[in-house]
Amino acid sequence: MNKNYLLSMLLLGFMQLSLAQSSAVTVYTTAMNAPLKLTKYETVDFRELKQPLESQVCVFVDPSKKFQTYMGVGAAITDASAETFAKLSKQKQQEVLEAFFSKEKGIGYSIVRTNINSCDFSSDMYTYIDSADKLLKTFSIEHDRKFKIPMIKQAMNAAGGKLTLFASPWSPPSWMKTNNDMLHGGKLKPEYYQAWASYFTKFIQAYEKENMLVWGISVQNEPMATQRWESCIYTAEEERDFIKNFLGPTMHKAGYANKKIIAWDHNRDLIYQRAKTYFDDPVAAKYIWGIGFHWYEDWSGGLPMYDNIRKVQEAFPDKSIFFTEGCAESFDPKKYDNWNLGEEYGRSMINDFNNGMVGFTDWNIILDETGGPNHAKNFCFAPVHANLQKDELIYTNAYYYIGHFSKFIQNGAKRISSSASRSQFLTTAFKNTNGKTVVIVMNQNNTTTPYLLWVDGKAASITALPHSISTLIF
Repeated sequence: MNKNYLLSMLLLGFMQLSLAQSSAVTVYTTAMNAPLKLTKYETVDFRELKQPLESQVCVFVDPSKKFQTYMGVGAAITDASAETFAKLSKQKQQEVLEAFFSKEKGIGYSIVRTNINSCDFSSDMYTYIDSADKLLKTFSIEHDRKFKIPMIKQAMNAAGGKLTLFASPWSPPSWMKTNNDMLHGGKLKPEYYQAWASYFTKFIQAYEKENMLVWGISVQNEPMATQRWESCIYTAEEERDFIKNFLGPTMHKAGYANKKIIAWDHNRDLIYQRAKTYFDDPVAAKYIWGIGFHWYEDWSGGLPMYDNIRKVQEAFPDKSIFFTEGCAESFDPKKYDNWNLGEEYGRSMINDFNNGMVGFTDWNIILDETGGPNHAKNFCFAPVHANLQKDELIYTNAYYYIGHFSKFIQNGAKRISSSASRSQFLTTAFKNTNGKTVVIVMNQNNTTTPYLLWVDGKAASITALPHSISTLIF
């Protein structure tokens, strides 16, 4: 037999095998009442199918229709998270770092939020300056060296040396406010606008001196919420004017024009009114990278206002929309296994990505067995809790639901079009920078449902387990 012919046949066979392998869909699943947690569940092949039948349940994906760029998923390293982490054994600390920041061993977080001054999830109340230091000469982040800074640095190392780090204040120092109190709302006094703007640049400078690159800041956590913990109120006009007249120019003058400024940082309910107020002003808009939002309007008993995200994206397509905080409130250790914890993350992430969100930041990355520590006693859930008495980690299903996004979607991926033929399914999809397509499918029903993944005239037969979320990769 001719050697060249034999070689060409072997090469053709290899190409056919490679083609067959590349057309396979790998499915990873987390499901209720099943021993599946980000588990490789099945591998199926595509086959020709020009027209599905109405009776066939389908998830349709169109890779040719591309939308926003994905910037990542992460969580907050608050004082509470860092203190809880510090009280774990070295072995458990390493497990936490790998569980969250390793793509191979964990779910590959790439974003970290932290607090400027104390927040509710701090054991104590503090600022970075002495009382009434209007010139900020005493500014020091010494408080953060005990817990927060060590954990952030270890998280950066676990993530390969780089994280998208942003910071948010809950309140200025009490003497800068109209109520002379870091708690219970109040407003920033106009005579301290410049000092407070400089406070942000002092924070960035101090953190970066510790080799922790700060990607950006948000102006104020929840600026329309008067809380019994640290809080400060800004109307839309007040926040806009603080940004355009003080914070933006001060950041630029300090050499931080490349740092991202995030406005709003509160719920979806008022987000359009806030966005319009900021972005209709060309001077304010030039300083603002995007708008941050939380999800608590649905946890307070209403329906999630997902559509408001789309309306902002359509009206202001040059601005980014970024989820900056969300958690399950009303902590109860008897509900660690409550499946709704994860499903709330799945529903929100899928809907918000489909409406234009670029990235997602969970609230506390880890908390103790009380849902704290928290000086305001508004304890809540985290995806992972530490039982410090037993040096044990408790993984809720929320950890796995978030992981179906963060582990498999690459930073820089483009969202692509996806839709389901039945309302029990929620779906979103991304095209990774390595050419792979990642599809998330969430089954909200309590029935096992076969369905077809349909792409450009080809379909793969997949099974969705009851109350499950799956990541499909091909």
